[in-house]
Amino acid sequence: MSVPFSQQFEQHGAWRRSLAHRLRWLASWLGDNDLLDDAVAERLRHAESLMRDSRVMVAFVAEFSRGKSELINALFFADYGRRIMPASAGRTTMCPVELRHDAGQAPGLRLLPIDTRLVPRSLQQWRESSEGWTGIALSPDDGEQLAAAMQKVAEVDRVPLERAKALGFWREDACDDALPVDAHRHVEVPRWRHAVLNLPHPLLEQGLVILDTPGLNAIGAEPELTMSLLPQAHAVLFILGADTGVTRSDLAIWREHLGEAAPAVASRIVALNKIDTLWDSLSAPGQIEAQIERQCALSADMLGVPRRRVLPVSAQKGLQARIAGDAPLLQASRLPALEALLGQGLLAEREAILRRAVEGGLDAVRAEAQRILRLRQRELTEQGMELEGLRGKNTATLRHMMRRVEQEQSEFEAGAERVSALRAVLGKRMREMQAVLGPTALKSDMAQFAQALGRPGIKLQLAQVYARTFDGLRTNLCDVQATMAELQAMLHAAFRQLNAEHGFALQAPAEPDLSKYIAEMSSIEQSHLHYLGMGNILRLVQSEFCERLAQALSSRVRTVRDAALGEIEDWRRSAFSQMDRQMNERRATYARRVESMARVRDAASSLDERLAELAGQGAQLRALEQRLRDLCEVLVGRKPEPGAPPAAGDTQLRAA
Repeated sequence: MSVPFSQQFEQHGAWRRSLAHRLRWLASWLGDNDLLDDAVAERLRHAESLMRDSRVMVAFVAEFSRGKSELINALFFADYGRRIMPASAGRTTMCPVELRHDAGQAPGLRLLPIDTRLVPRSLQQWRESSEGWTGIALSPDDGEQLAAAMQKVAEVDRVPLERAKALGFWREDACDDALPVDAHRHVEVPRWRHAVLNLPHPLLEQGLVILDTPGLNAIGAEPELTMSLLPQAHAVLFILGADTGVTRSDLAIWREHLGEAAPAVASRIVALNKIDTLWDSLSAPGQIEAQIERQCALSADMLGVPRRRVLPVSAQKGLQARIAGDAPLLQASRLPALEALLGQGLLAEREAILRRAVEGGLDAVRAEAQRILRLRQRELTEQGMELEGLRGKNTATLRHMMRRVEQEQSEFEAGAERVSALRAVLGKRMREMQAVLGPTALKSDMAQFAQALGRPGIKLQLAQVYARTFDGLRTNLCDVQATMAELQAMLHAAFRQLNAEHGFALQAPAEPDLSKYIAEMSSIEQSHLHYLGMGNILRLVQSEFCERLAQALSSRVRTVRDAALGEIEDWRRSAFSQMDRQMNERRATYARRVESMARVRDAASSLDERLAELAGQGAQLRALEQRLRDLCEVLVGRKPEPGAPPAAGDTQLRAA
């Protein structure tokens, strides 16, 4: 039996919460045993935050009247016993709608007026601010109030043609797809630019984000939607009508926004909706099935996707069946099969990504903690050998040996200046890289393209300027990668010298690999070339559209460069934390050696006691190392915790 998507997602959320709790417990355990430096603590905080706060976005994309909102109702809101998203004949969702949960805000619907498109501010900036939005408070348990509020996303205004052009909803070069102009030269446009529903729905509370998008005309008018929001989606459901198949506008949306132009989207599923329109009492069941199969195969061929990724469904009958508790109708709607594919593909892939991220972080945490434990073990052994050599020595000899240790300590502190010098050099070079990839540099890097967009009239050379801009962005990342290689070599040499002189166990962290960010820059460049083609030549005459395009592109590029800087900062933090930790450990070792000698000098009987203490401490360190291995193995699921049940959701999620 297919497991409903809601149940699969609840199991996925339980697994994430359990693992986040264990990561926090590991951080506490490491702290209690003095094994938690700044780099390790930050790595664990990041892993815990990833597990606890990670969101899974599912985007629903379709031309209007394909039953997209009805499918959202059937998949997520049948428990209300009614429709929540507006679903009726004609156009309903007129603006992008995000359904999510933010515990820090009261339940409600936020609506961004369409006129904000005329303000030189990116959609992302608007989304991060409360300014300019219209808010509607909601009671989450009141389905009727919720449904009434969601009708707002279908609202429209009639505006003069020139204003419609400025807002990006009318183009002279797209007469077939243009909105109709009435006798007063007015055009109907959406009243709202973007909507965010904050709702404490069980799935939304666990990190699900639903993105409901409008049709082709509205998608094309909002570059940031396809540059930022859709690439963030972990799965995309592209909805077609079973009665129409793949129309020209469907194909335009797919090719421009979801096909090869959007390689960052992790998973795409095509839902052939409204199969109930093919249910014909005059046709035999086999004939109906053959007709549905033909439409699925034809759609898969036209879109260039595997046939198994095209699923027939009736959202309307699926919703009706769920509300009425009609199991045969639910199976006939084929909604469970769509849920199963969505859950298995999306959640299994998401879990694999999260597991790899946690495993990578834990491997680094374990390696660093083991280095600390082995360094302590070695120093205990050296102290034991030194104390054994004190047997039978007189007071004068002990004083001499204490002075020698104190002299070594002074020489060590003098040598520590080289560590400070290394920190200064690394810090300076880090600031240089931050200047290359920081926000000020980004404005300069994008300046030529922004100027070309801002020129009046037709922009025939824009594609060449665009290509040069991305060549420069990639070159900057390549230059930073070369600088990182130099710093890595410097760090290796410095750590080898410190290890040889002071017996440290310093190990340079892995050099950040920026090649994935260079490749992502190329992906961004290729996926948005269609905005600069002949099909958009008249739209690019509009200064407002060009401003939105520049803002959206800058926002996307900034996200990539910020991620690259984050990896570089993690490298720096790891290197500095190791040096600080081992310097402090060595200082503590010198203090313990002097204290041990003083105790032996003052009371001869304390030598055996001190040696016994060292032996006990050595046993504790070995036990800690074994416990560390066991905890990390349990966390990544390689072995069960003795006497403990499996993490909540693990068994069920694997079964699903």
